[in-house]
Amino acid sequence: MTASLTTTGHPLSFTQQFLRLFDQGDGQGPFSARYNIVVGWRVRGRLDVETLHQAISEVAAKHDSLNAVITRGDGVAHQSIQPPSPARLLVVDLPKASPEYRGRKAEELLTEIESGSYSLQELPHLRAVLGRFDDEDAVLALIVHHTAGDGWSMQLLIRDIVTCYARRRGHDVPEQPAPRPYHEYAAWQQENAESRSAVAARAYWREKLRGARMLSVTTDHARSAGLAKVCPVHRFTLTQELSAEALAFAKRTRSSPFMVLLAAYNVLLNRLTGATDLVIPAITSGRSQPQFQETVGPFFNFLPLRTDLTGCRTFRQVVDKTRSTCVEAYAREIPFLQIAAESPELMADAALDDKALCALQVWQFATVMEGERFGDLEVEEVRGRLFSQPNGTDIPDGALLTFDIDPSGEIYGNFAYNSNLFTESSIMSMVAEFSGILRYGVAAPDSPME
Repeated sequence: MTASLTTTGHPLSFTQQFLRLFDQGDGQGPFSARYNIVVGWRVRGRLDVETLHQAISEVAAKHDSLNAVITRGDGVAHQSIQPPSPARLLVVDLPKASPEYRGRKAEELLTEIESGSYSLQELPHLRAVLGRFDDEDAVLALIVHHTAGDGWSMQLLIRDIVTCYARRRGHDVPEQPAPRPYHEYAAWQQENAESRSAVAARAYWREKLRGARMLSVTTDHARSAGLAKVCPVHRFTLTQELSAEALAFAKRTRSSPFMVLLAAYNVLLNRLTGATDLVIPAITSGRSQPQFQETVGPFFNFLPLRTDLTGCRTFRQVVDKTRSTCVEAYAREIPFLQIAAESPELMADAALDDKALCALQVWQFATVMEGERFGDLEVEEVRGRLFSQPNGTDIPDGALLTFDIDPSGEIYGNFAYNSNLFTESSIMSMVAEFSGILRYGVAAPDSPME
């Protein structure tokens, strides 16, 4: 591997700038060693560990976001791209287990990894753990700090790693396209900030969010109580029947699954808070530019989706209003920092002592690996995790409800939360009520909601 000279002075993307707002310099928040994304894959086939390590290091060297150090000083932050160095690969032997129990052991491994801390000072911001059941069955977990990647990035990385591995093993596998550097995306964002479309989008958000405040939920514990923070994850699964009905209803109403799930979430938050003017923080992929589809980096964006439920008596009416909100917002998506600048009071309630945001995110990747072969390996993502955990990767504040739509059509849920703000019983209660709202809504969309 040939090391290049260090390059400095690249601007931060708006996502990275936004994450810096949560950094208190106390070892917590987005720049802590616990703000990571972890994804795992079952790998079947006789695996050459040294070749795998070489493939991971080669792929890490291709992506500048994985080799970037964010420097803060003189009130201005920038990225410095460092020469590539070998990625870290930890190999562990997993407990003996019969094939039908190995899925559970794979999930336990990912849970253990997610509870760990990983130094931001060590580059690259990609590391891996290989857990081996035997010589031909293993779990490969990738760990990336959230300031260097996102969920989409993880799919790109595993695809590139197994492709590189196969090519190194002599298989005739097509090479993946060369990615555009992430720092070029950050520069493009800065240049595009004053374009005609960006100016028009800011005008839209200025009017759309006039007088708005991001909806915050009353917490179980006050921030001022100073309780210790960890980030548990409550996992649940919508039944196969409910998942199928929700996806079918989305299709019938010309909505995306996200829109239907957001509509049910809107109803839930309306019941919890009594508010009808709802501004929900939703996380999007932020990948609107085709030239950066192959780029690894933190592209995710926050969109404040404002929906007025006044006059809505049925679930179908809520879905219709939610869909209109989403279509308008998607067509005018710009970085959240730019949106917030047009609505100075938007985040005011999120800073209250007994309030916190509960964001929503839906994952539905078209590139998910489901038993695909690369050379002499078969790779399948570890999906449908069923077991809650007492401590996961960090989330900056409040709670984050994530739905993962499996290619099979099943919908899995993860509700991560700050333990110093919410109790497990409150989170479980919200999940139970959400499921009831969705079940009744898709079964009887034109009946009055209770």
